[in-house]
Amino acid sequence: MKLDKRLFRQIKAVRIFLVVTVILGLLLGVLIVMQAHYLSTIINAIFLAGQGLAQVWGLLLALLVVIVARSILLWGSDVAANRVAMRVKTTLRERLFAHLLALGPDYTRGERSGELTNTIVEGVEALDAYFSQYLPQIFLMVLVPLIIVVVVFSVDVLSGVVLLVTAPVLPIFMILIGMMADALTRKQWKLQSLMSAHFLDVMQGLTTLKLFGRSTVQQETIRSVSERFRHTTMRVLRVAFLSSLVLEMGATISTAIVAVEIGLRLLYGQIAFQPAFFVLLLAPEFYLPLRTLGTRYHAGMTGSAAAQRIFEILEIPIQAGAKDDSAMPEIGTLRFEDLRYAYDGQRDALRGVSFQIEPGQKVALVGPSGAGKSTLAHLLLRFIDPDSGTISVNDVSLQELSAREWRKQVAWVPQRPYLLNATVAENISLGYPEATRDEVIQAARQAHAHEFIEALPQGYDTIIGERGARLSGGQVQRLSLARAFLKNAPLLVMDEATSNLDPEQEALVLEAMHRLMQGRTVLIIAHRLSTVYGADRIVVLANGEVVEVGTHQSLLRAAGIYKQLVEAYGGAV
Repeated sequence: MKLDKRLFRQIKAVRIFLVVTVILGLLLGVLIVMQAHYLSTIINAIFLAGQGLAQVWGLLLALLVVIVARSILLWGSDVAANRVAMRVKTTLRERLFAHLLALGPDYTRGERSGELTNTIVEGVEALDAYFSQYLPQIFLMVLVPLIIVVVVFSVDVLSGVVLLVTAPVLPIFMILIGMMADALTRKQWKLQSLMSAHFLDVMQGLTTLKLFGRSTVQQETIRSVSERFRHTTMRVLRVAFLSSLVLEMGATISTAIVAVEIGLRLLYGQIAFQPAFFVLLLAPEFYLPLRTLGTRYHAGMTGSAAAQRIFEILEIPIQAGAKDDSAMPEIGTLRFEDLRYAYDGQRDALRGVSFQIEPGQKVALVGPSGAGKSTLAHLLLRFIDPDSGTISVNDVSLQELSAREWRKQVAWVPQRPYLLNATVAENISLGYPEATRDEVIQAARQAHAHEFIEALPQGYDTIIGERGARLSGGQVQRLSLARAFLKNAPLLVMDEATSNLDPEQEALVLEAMHRLMQGRTVLIIAHRLSTVYGADRIVVLANGEVVEVGTHQSLLRAAGIYKQLVEAYGGAV
């Protein structure tokens, strides 16, 4: 029997419902015995004692009450078990999503979005059958047979011995089959996650696949993955059917042994009819919880396989940060001191980077690809924490500040802005949801976005599609700038917002960028050097180290890496 301890610990918050399920299981066992008792007594009274309806009327009424009570208890047990499942699923899904948010983009970039989505949605949903069917049935499998065997021993010792001898055979078969099914179920779950991840990759890259004529190849890949999933699923189902067959046969043969034993003794007058019939009625009920568990065993295995991935994510440690009520200093001097960071503990991204940004200053980070510019931005935004060294604001380390509160002081304009499948207004007000419509419109005007928004079918209430699919690249960038205008944060981080734009769109975005930078402390991550010529200071990175610091003109006179980059870019020297 598969009982995941980590899953079992999740019911602490709803243990009252599990206790109710256990109590109802005990009562069900008692009612099963009472039902068999009344039924055997009634039949014995009518067919052997020759009594009429009037004599057994009270017994018939008691039998009816027991049957109704048993149905109500079964219903109550299902309700309690489903309540446990719903509460646990809700709690786990919230924990999982909150944990992914806490891990941040540094973790999710290394994972496949489709697989994570499958884990949060289908993985958590797979736990429903585990908690509502499989887990309660484990308790019923223990409680109901225990009550029955105790009663049978009090009535007929030999029959009780037969039940005790045959009962362990079924769980042994279940365990042996389960060992074979466990690996298959885990493989099935991994293939389902792989298939979900691949489907999402194909859907997101459909335009590129069509452009390069590779959609047919991907169709064949999906067919291959689907076929592997189908093949594995069929193997799992074969094992599930085999386990059901073995349990059904075992329970049937065991019941037949009890029936033959009782029949022979009844034939030779070694046992009376009423206790014999009573035991015979209880024999199938004794094996029924085991047989039911066999039919729900596959649900338990599937839930356990899904839980492995869920807890694998939940057990990833989150670096401790300050509490949300930590005091937030005013944005003053930003110091980057001896910062070191290595991805996976092996690939050095930063090697002792040190520089500072004064209040109101515009500092640009330039350097070849892989120099560490984006890593520095992620450190500043608290997506990751440095291996050593500190970033401080007014001599207060960012690690001592709440990451959530710190990000409220920062407006970020990324190179590839992410837009939700929501209205234009909702996307602009993402960082300031309390904003009025007038404030949203004013921010859009400042970002040169108001004109094209007004031309949309529903204006600011237009749904723009996933990732802003209905907008051009320049329009997406201007909505990102509108977000920054609306947030009105004192610190601005800009990750080259003009890449891949046509000259007309670039001119509008650049004009909005210059307006946005006024009166703010700005860090510009530059990929196109034309955007940094007017910066107050330029910090040149190479191989994770600061190699040059100065203005555009002073760095050109130094004739170092920066001049080489400018010449390679084709700028004026």
